[in-house]
Amino acid sequence: MRRIYTPASAATGVEDVLKMLEGRWKLIILFHLFDGKVQRYSDLEKLIPGISQKMLAQQLRQLEADGIVARTVYPQVPPKVEYRLTEWGQALCPALDALLKWAEQKEAFHPTEHADDARA
Repeated sequence: MRRIYTPASAATGVEDVLKMLEGRWKLIILFHLFDGKVQRYSDLEKLIPGISQKMLAQQLRQLEADGIVARTVYPQVPPKVEYRLTEWGQALCPALDALLKWAEQKEAFHPTEHADDARA
């Protein structure tokens, strides 16, 4: 049964979701894990230039704690750690795709902003 939202409960729900996804790197990490991709920690480091090891580990831990990312550790030397989206995390893909499509519409609504940028 679908929940019925009031403006106040919808705002609270959105705030809760944004808290899970906040952080400079979380969405970038998620995009690298979409489509069922499994990535090793070292691969994520290479795919995301500019992220420190500490920040990558912190963001992955938070995503794991929120149930969005699953972590698999293989008992070997050197350690092998892989990350993938959980089923619930994969369900986030259409919402983020919709955000990208929404952002693309900005030019249709504000064409002069882009024209000004091109002239500068």
